[in-house]
Amino acid sequence: MNGILIIDKPEGITSHDVVSRVRRILRTKRVGHTGTLDPFATGVMVVLVGQATRLAQFLDKDEKEYEAVVRFGFETDTGDRTGHRRVEEQNSGTRDLKPEMIEAVLPLFRGEIEQTPPMYSAKKVAGKKLYDLARQGVTVERNAAKVTVSKLEIISPLRASVNGGGTWDLGLAVRCSAGTYIRTLAEDIGRKAGVGAHLAELRRTAAGKFAISQAITLEELAAAPEPADALVPMDLAVSHLPVFTVREDRVAKTKNGMSTRVFETGLADREVVRMVDASGDLLAIGFFDAAENVIQPKAVLV
Repeated sequence: MNGILIIDKPEGITSHDVVSRVRRILRTKRVGHTGTLDPFATGVMVVLVGQATRLAQFLDKDEKEYEAVVRFGFETDTGDRTGHRRVEEQNSGTRDLKPEMIEAVLPLFRGEIEQTPPMYSAKKVAGKKLYDLARQGVTVERNAAKVTVSKLEIISPLRASVNGGGTWDLGLAVRCSAGTYIRTLAEDIGRKAGVGAHLAELRRTAAGKFAISQAITLEELAAAPEPADALVPMDLAVSHLPVFTVREDRVAKTKNGMSTRVFETGLADREVVRMVDASGDLLAIGFFDAAENVIQPKAVLV
């Protein structure tokens, strides 16, 4: 059983929980995913089944899209609504907050920006996950990383929060590079506007080429007469990569992980390619070695 599931993750469970439930439904152990969603977040999770798990290393860098609600009024220690309220000077309220104040700072967060990973994240520092340290009350130095926000638009105007307490909510649509923390983006927007802020809601609407319109819920998957029919071919996930057709006499060697010499490919050194047979069936994902003029399989998929 090999393929990809686009799951609409519900609120309140972890990404690991999603994987566990898919394993039980499909009755297979070889299941993985390409990007974690926090328990309070919902939306697109690309779940890999069988040999498709070998594609994870090529898909975790895909661009992501989100719909987010940023709540202005105070920060939390986790950067989202699940955390405890921070009592700091910039969290003094929103009486003077105006839509134009937010609109004025949004351009600062479009394009390439720098983010400092939040303490409540799975990123490792000195071999330890930051959220494990955070739960122990430990804060460590984190290096800022460059990320790209290609879209940042208001989709729901500033309005009084249903939670009251003098807080205000703003809906944003975000398209960004892998590794972008939307919680950090929410905090940083608030800080630039001079008001504490945190992430109140998050829904991932796309991951790479897979959109929420293609997603299936866990309940729908479990209720399907043949759950495996929901799998989409794994080659769809890498269809954006350049294709290299392997000669018939090299197919067996490719399956055994052996490289193939090529000439005049037009590929850049270390560029990742799809290796297919004459029928177009996916054999492997490889990379071009310009020094040796070969394409070396990195992940064999048959």
